[in-house]
Parts: sequence; structure tokens; C-alpha cells
Amino acid sequence: MLNRNAEALFWIGRYMERAENHARLIDVHYHLQAEDELGVEACGRDGEDNEVPCKWTRIVDALGSRGSYEQQYGSYTEQDVLHYITLDRDNANSLVSCVSHARGNLRTLREKVPSELWDTINSFYLWLREKQPEDFLKESPHLFYGRIKEWAALFQGLCQSVMPRENEWHFIECGRFLERSENTLRIVKAVGNAAAGDGWNNTGAYPYLQAVLKSLSGYQSFRRSYADGMSVESIMEFVILNPSFPRSVQFSFHALDEHMKQIELTDKQLRTAHDRVIRQVAKVKADIACLEHDDMIIDRNGSIVGHLLDSCQMLGHSFAKTFFRMGEASA
Repeated sequence: MLNRNAEALFWIGRYMERAENHARLIDVHYHLQAEDELGVEACGRDGEDNEVPCKWTRIVDALGSRGSYEQQYGSYTEQDVLHYITLDRDNANSLVSCVSHARGNLRTLREKVPSELWDTINSFYLWLREKQPEDFLKESPHLFYGRIKEWAALFQGLCQSVMPRENEWHFIECGRFLERSENTLRIVKAVGNAAAGDGWNNTGAYPYLQAVLKSLSGYQSFRRSYADGMSVESIMEFVILNPSFPRSVQFSFHALDEHMKQIELTDKQLRTAHDRVIRQVAKVKADIACLEHDDMIIDRNGSIVGHLLDSCQMLGHSFAKTFFRMGEASA
């Protein structure tokens, strides 16, 4: 398979996973029913010098875009924040940008993948590009972001059900699970930073702990495993080390390793580079396997999460150096 095709497939997986993750994260932060516990403290002022609730800055911070947002908009308003993270084409990580990039990459591969994938992603994009912030504010942001998650789930379900288990499939899944592990770690880091002012251990941190689980659709699964044991250590253990939760870091790296090993290559030099990436994935898996509950207790400064995030970014670079001709796909 040509390098440019591998890159396009890999980024299709990443962008669609990113869109779903952002929709879930925005939905949870937007509808976090905990303002009473958190306090509706001001994190800034809007253009009319009104205080801005911290939930708007928290959403932008969670996506790692505060500097870019403030440079473009200056002040925080509900409509500006929702436009920036959802429909702003100048924001490379907005929902519409992610779906547009995935669609653009898939368009170059229409003859190589089932037509159902193109039909779905094209319909998704056409539906999303017509939306305006006032549209979903008038109705229900929860329903709107729920629809985003449904579109992403439909695309993923079609990939699962109709794609032959060949290289094209494995490259999409490699992108999906690398993006998923990085997103999970970013959510933990962002919510941890938000709670740091009050400390994880006091009662004011409880809504933040819930937000981590709900942002990953893991609240019910967590309660089945831990009952009422809601603590930062148990949540960290669940979202990082749980081998059966599909959005845990361990599960994602296990899936990434399996798909990496299934990629078939004929070029000897490329196989050698491919083996190096597999060993790099194995090292991260080993790091995760060595972690225990006590490690979560002492990791108050987030060094474990930071280390794993660095590992994800290094893997992304290694994957690109091995398989891609840089700049030939929208990444």
C-alpha cells in the first residue's frame, strides 16, 4: 500500500475518534450538574464586562486551546465558545474541522474502502456544516452532541461490520486506538488540573471525579467494579489500567498492538522499521502493566499521565516516520 494511503487511513481513524471524544467531553462539561458544589466563580469577563462562569474556560482548557481561543475571540461567551469548539473552521480541532479532514482523506480512497463509509462520513459532514450555534442552543445542546456521537458510532460500526480485515482496516484502527489512549489521558490531565485548586481529596472534587468517568462513558462500568469507592486513585486505576474497559489506556494499547502486528508488509526495510514501532508499543504496554494501585496514590503531580502522554506523542511520530510521506494527507 502506498504511503499516502496509509497516512490517510491512519488519520481517518484519528479524526473520527477525536470528533467523538470532543463531543462527549463538551457535552459532559456543558451539562455538568455540579455548579453548586464547584461554585460559579468567574474565570474572566465577557465583552460587556460580565463575569464568565468557569465552565466555559474549563471546556476550552480541556481541548488544549485556551491560547488560540483568546487570541481569536478575546472574551468568553457561551455562543463564542460553542462556535469555536464545534463549528470554527479556523480551529483545526473543532468538530467540523475533524470531520472535514476525515472526509477529505476518505475521498482519496473511495475505490479502496466500502462505499458505505463514504456515504456516512459525507452525510455527517453535510449535516454538520449547515449548523449554527443558535440552532442547537435553541433546541438542546445535549441532543446535538448526542447526535455527533451517534454519527461517529455509525461510522465506527460500519468499519467493524463491512471492512475486510486487511491493511486498510488495521491502519484505521491503529489511528483510532492511539487517538483514544491520548484522549483519555488528556481528559484525566485536564480534569485533574481543574480540581487542583481545591485538592483531589476534599468533597468539592467529587463532581470532577464524576466528570472524568462521564467524559469516557465509563460511569456505570466504574460503579459496577468499585461500587461507592469514588476516589482519584480508583478512577485513575480504572481509566488507565482496566483491561476490559474499551476506553482505558491499557485496553487501547493492547488493541493498538494487535492491529500493528496484523499489518502485512512486503518490503524488507519497511518491515524492519515496522518491527521497531511494534517494540515501542510493547514498551509502553510494559510500563502500564507494571503500574499498581499504590502508584496512583503517590502520583499527585500527574507524572504518570504526563509520561504516558509523551509516549503517545512519540508513537505518533514513529508511526509517521515509518509509514508516511509527510504532507501528503491531512494530518
